[in-house]
Amino acid sequence: VVKYGHGCKLDKLSLIEAAHPIPDSNGIAAAKQITMLADAAKENDFVICLWSGGASSLLADIVDEIRLEDLIITNELLVKCGAPIKDINTVRKHLSKIKGGQLAKMIYPATTISLLLSDVIGDPIDVIASGPTCADTSYFSDAWNVLHKYNLIDKIPPMVHDWLQEGVAGRIPETPKQGDPVFSKVMNLVIGNNKIALEAALQVAKENGLNAHIITDCLQGDVVDAAGFIIQSIQKFYNHPKQKPICLLFGGEPTVQVTGNGLGGRNQHLALYLASLLQNKKGITILCAGTDGTDGPTDAAGAVIDCTTIQKAASKNIDFEKYLINYNSYSFFEKAGGHIITGSTRTNVMDMIVVIIE
Repeated sequence: VVKYGHGCKLDKLSLIEAAHPIPDSNGIAAAKQITMLADAAKENDFVICLWSGGASSLLADIVDEIRLEDLIITNELLVKCGAPIKDINTVRKHLSKIKGGQLAKMIYPATTISLLLSDVIGDPIDVIASGPTCADTSYFSDAWNVLHKYNLIDKIPPMVHDWLQEGVAGRIPETPKQGDPVFSKVMNLVIGNNKIALEAALQVAKENGLNAHIITDCLQGDVVDAAGFIIQSIQKFYNHPKQKPICLLFGGEPTVQVTGNGLGGRNQHLALYLASLLQNKKGITILCAGTDGTDGPTDAAGAVIDCTTIQKAASKNIDFEKYLINYNSYSFFEKAGGHIITGSTRTNVMDMIVVIIE
């Protein structure tokens, strides 16, 4: 099950395209098919699971007491509130019959191996894809606390509210935890992550004559804070004598608390915000992009900016502040130029920011 437009012809496997980051009925249908396979597994069977970033919404399922519309509303609230993926997936696990180790429970006593492409900082296997085949470290009370932390208690649908309250009260079974025998025949392996992608980019940069450095693979927090860290890192290299251009590489997944109604994604928003900070910094070019080739609900992987981005936009009567305030970065770059369109890369290991200092 993959995002719309990310499918390809497969000889041996069936494929369904579904919505991301907000789930839809296709994701529900895909989850039902996978559940049927899991339930059919016998003790001597070998089940291979392939997980990547985005699976938490693509493999969409709901408990019987909650409607798809309720799940959609809850996911929209979580995605836009600025919460990190760990908090979002804590709630998702407790509205699901698959996530948080519950798929492993269905498959048992068959043997399971899960191969994971990590889109989560630190590669915690219980957070990647909401951990369908590993012990869950979170509880109903944690899911409730996430909603309270981001002031969503009064905004979630009544059915979601009541289900989670039942769970907190102990009237609904918890997700399986460490030590549960269902995990005795499960192996979870991370086979790709942001660090591997950054190291590959580092090698390419050096081969192209750049003085390249990996700054971090753990860029996180609000995009404003992330931008501040990027600017600080640039300052350390900006005034140094340069025999060849410098390349700084950042990886991770900043968050955006969306208050406007525009179209964009965290990479395009970060790029636009960085452009506003670089208006007097000559010789700096920055790319912000998602490794899966899509940023937010758009067809752009991200955007590239430099010290002339805002000035060139102004010459076209484009007010960058209006687009920034309304979280409408996609429309800004669509009009001003700067979009990076790659199409689907068929992988997802978070975001990459590339800074070139000439």
